[in-house]
Amino acid sequence: MSTPAPIPSDADLVTQCLRGDGDAFDALVRRHYRTAYSVALGVLVNQHDAEEVCQDSFVKALERLDDCRDRDRFVPWLMTIVRHRALSYRSYRKVRETSELVPEIAEARDSPFRDVAQAELADRLTAALATLSEVQRQVVLMHDLDGWSHKEIAEELEMTEVRSRQHLFVARKALRERLGGSLFREYTRND
Repeated sequence: MSTPAPIPSDADLVTQCLRGDGDAFDALVRRHYRTAYSVALGVLVNQHDAEEVCQDSFVKALERLDDCRDRDRFVPWLMTIVRHRALSYRSYRKVRETSELVPEIAEARDSPFRDVAQAELADRLTAALATLSEVQRQVVLMHDLDGWSHKEIAEELEMTEVRSRQHLFVARKALRERLGGSLFREYTRND
């Protein structure tokens, strides 16, 4: 029986990318897309804008990969790009003030009623997240959606672990009040 190949570190993948290995960059995208999306969503609140910024950020990261001096810290470097691009996009959007596109609902796999319920939950959750401060949104999404530890969040957002815990506590309390108990439990069960 052969042993599985070891999973390459981010630093190894960055090195491979710099040598022209496109598959290595695809692996980085698959590994960190959800976190990047959470950071973008924390700033922008709008799911479609967050997806657009997230994709744009990965393209920018690939173009500037030589600028990542400490390859072991690829994720914080990438999240800085995501955060800056999201803030720029938010400023741009405020200037443009265009109407939001209505999201399309994907075809049902199980039931159209389930899809409608999920879409309504997503809309209510997005609206509730919009009432939080930017830092509260980022902390709750990074912790609850992506499973970041308070230590990792503190390092990424340049705050103490205690402050990260406080933001999470306040954010969850606000979400619980806005979503109601049963809907809040549904949110925490789906992450």
